[in-house]
Amino acid sequence: MTLQMLHKEYRVDKTRIGFIKFIFEAYEGIAVVTTLDARTGHVRFAIAPDQVEEAFQIIADLKKDFEFHAL
Repeated sequence: MTLQMLHKEYRVDKTRIGFIKFIFEAYEGIAVVTTLDARTGHVRFAIAPDQVEEAFQIIADLKKDFEFHAL
């Protein structure tokens, strides 16, 4: 059985991409953050199917302090 990752794309403050990646690396197994375009802050989250709620909670917390726009 293969679990399908949920992919969500956002435009974030480009100066915060490294920090956002660091946060998700610290929460091992929740999501992988990939930079699609560093100039514009375009990132993609590959979220584990059983971790969707936790990932969206972390994103909601980050939205309080950083620019985060769903694409």
